Amino acid sequence: MAVMRSCLFVAGNDQAALAQALKTGADVNVLDLEDLVPPLEKAKARKMVRENLRLAGSAGSAAWVRVNSWETGMTDDDLQATVFPGLDGIVLTKVSGAADVQRLAWRLEELEQANGVAAGSVKICLLIETAIGAVHAYEACAAHPRVVAAIFGAVDYTRDMGVKLTPEATEQQYARGFLAVAARAAKILALDAPFLAYQEKAAYEKNIQEGKQLGYKGRMIVHPDLVEAANRLYAPAPEEVAWAREIVQVFEKEGIAKGKAAIVHKEKLVDTPVYLNAQDILESWRELEKKKSG
Repeated sequence: MAVMRSCLFVAGNDQAALAQALKTGADVNVLDLEDLVPPLEKAKARKMVRENLRLAGSAGSAAWVRVNSWETGMTDDDLQATVFPGLDGIVLTKVSGAADVQRLAWRLEELEQANGVAAGSVKICLLIETAIGAVHAYEACAAHPRVVAAIFGAVDYTRDMGVKLTPEATEQQYARGFLAVAARAAKILALDAPFLAYQEKAAYEKNIQEGKQLGYKGRMIVHPDLVEAANRLYAPAPEEVAWAREIVQVFEKEGIAKGKAAIVHKEKLVDTPVYLNAQDILESWRELEKKKSG
């Protein structure tokens, strides 16, 4: 599973912003060709993104590109300009269903072959940001093996729903929760919506914790100051890792080895689901350690 605790979006036409992004330690730098780039700058941004793919993928980060939605008529131009060596993935916007994903996967296969990119190496992350996208979230998430993550796009979702976007996010509860379930069912990562009030650090961290309880494993970030908290809070805490190690050791010794499916440890029941949860925590920790070691 990819490590995508922090996906920092950077305007594709802003070299200074990319230089700043490389100092943050974001797991993913997403060079943007969509909302962060005005219409008259799209062509320039495509050229700059292609030139900066390897740079964006340095310093321990992965290099992704967010492309415009199929309905804009710009997606293919974005892809032709950026599917080259150094690209790790594509973020597809305004995904409304499986057909959007399959169309992208087919085009990526063509462009990988044409441009000397390893077959199947360019992954896909979906931006689910409309009512119709939410309705068809699972089908889209499960549409192709290239899909590794899905982002809940709260800003466009609330606009589509005709409701006000608030820091409390109560207006997002249904779609936010449903996307996390859909992503989990499709065995991909659920990534939370951007938090726009970047100076309200306490509210931001609270929002991360709430999202984690829904099943989110990382998030879309639009300001570099928010990367550190995402990297810290989406990673297993040291005490969680210590607990998980203890549970795995005790359950394997006192449970599995003795033919038991449940034991009591420190006055608490430890059964197979608890054991598996501990294993999941350790697997997440190992993935992060692997990333740190390069």
